[in-house]
Amino acid sequence: MRVLVFGGNRYIGLNLVHELAERGHEVTVLNSHPAALPAGVTRLHGNRHEPGVLENVVGPLRDSFDAVFDNTAYNPDQLAPTVELFRGRVKHFVFTSSIAAYRWADALPVTEDAALADKPDPIFYGGYGYDKVRCEALLEKERRENGLPYSVMRISHSLGPMSPLVTREPGTFRRLEEGRPLLLAGKTEAIVHFIHVRDAARALASVLGNERAAGQIYNIAGSDYCSISSYMRLMGEAVGVEARLIAMPGGLPAEMRSPVGHWLEARHGSMIFSIEKARRELDWEPLFDLRSGLADSYRWFSEEGRSRYEYDFTADDAILAEIARRGEEAHSGEADGVRIFEA
Repeated sequence: MRVLVFGGNRYIGLNLVHELAERGHEVTVLNSHPAALPAGVTRLHGNRHEPGVLENVVGPLRDSFDAVFDNTAYNPDQLAPTVELFRGRVKHFVFTSSIAAYRWADALPVTEDAALADKPDPIFYGGYGYDKVRCEALLEKERRENGLPYSVMRISHSLGPMSPLVTREPGTFRRLEEGRPLLLAGKTEAIVHFIHVRDAARALASVLGNERAAGQIYNIAGSDYCSISSYMRLMGEAVGVEARLIAMPGGLPAEMRSPVGHWLEARHGSMIFSIEKARRELDWEPLFDLRSGLADSYRWFSEEGRSRYEYDFTADDAILAEIARRGEEAHSGEADGVRIFEA
């Protein structure tokens, strides 16, 4: 197929470009920052969020593509012009959504028909999750009114090489290399469900040519999952050291947040997502489990990624200093391998 990918210069998008090229598709990407692309991939330069780019850069080519992957629309205002541009012109429109679209669920695993965010609730994912829900609704309206053959892929928490944020694996790997403790806040026993970026890309690519996927929504997550504390220990295992975990005491100043844990599960509790529909309808199965996924991420980090990031551990030092100021008598033991301090 002739495929257009919005994004495609890093992380999931770049993995998707490689996956599509390896499957023999004719791939074009639109992005504003160059990256090392597979041989034969065409790059269009432009930021789709800037006025005129869609019309002037993509518009003349809109009849040249069989499928479109939209990885960089985060609200309906960004998505709508793209949908209009390709109305009636593509066999498949694949939209990258997120598990942030869901409301918090008590019954697990979460299936694709679970309740969705109905407002931009700052307690959960704010406008991000709600805007993804609104994008999905726009696509369904377009399907009903104009027959758009779309698929929505709700991606879970990601891991793997080329992280765009130092606050994900890179910063934690560096802390582990330097022998620093990992400071955790909230429910360290809460389950978090991850997906390796290449497995996410494989799932995205698997909808092409699959008529069954048209008009469908899929959860995309890994085959296994673990608690926050266990995830940190697995990161230590990938580095080759034993992770030292410290649970931050309550009552710290509001600005003192966990420097290594950014998942809302630490506040609200476990979230596990069913991937049975994707397995059944897309003939897809994650290849990476948590151990092999983190090992792959650290391999890339140690071989070429370490120097790409800037590291700042002043927040860690401030938290450790505050714990020390409160005195060692506040230490109340360990649970699940995590050193616990009283409030």
